[in-house]
Amino acid sequence: MLRRESADQPITSQQLSVLGSLEHGPRRMTELAAEHGVRLPTMTAQINRLERDGLVERGRDGSDARVVTVRLTGHGRGLLDAGRERRIGFLAERFAGLTDEERATVAAALPALDKLLASP
Repeated sequence: MLRRESADQPITSQQLSVLGSLEHGPRRMTELAAEHGVRLPTMTAQINRLERDGLVERGRDGSDARVVTVRLTGHGRGLLDAGRERRIGFLAERFAGLTDEERATVAAALPALDKLLASP
């Protein structure tokens, strides 16, 4: 549902997810690949596109120059924030259409969903 809603955005939902992984600072390429459940070549292709569009920059790890890191640029931060605002707005609009009882049911289910989706 959220992917359909954001289909006309300048970046894909997968790219938005990668940008979100970088919001707290530079990350190693291998960490990003593992976090997103893809192989390193797949993440490299994704980062190549994001870098081409000026959304991320590559760097080197200070302790090991062989390690490639990726960081969010200002432009990437702007697209990340705009994408989130759009998704939050969409969800807020959908939640507004629920009854109080339906919203309470959703809220009651959140702890179980959190447990279900938690990392092992």
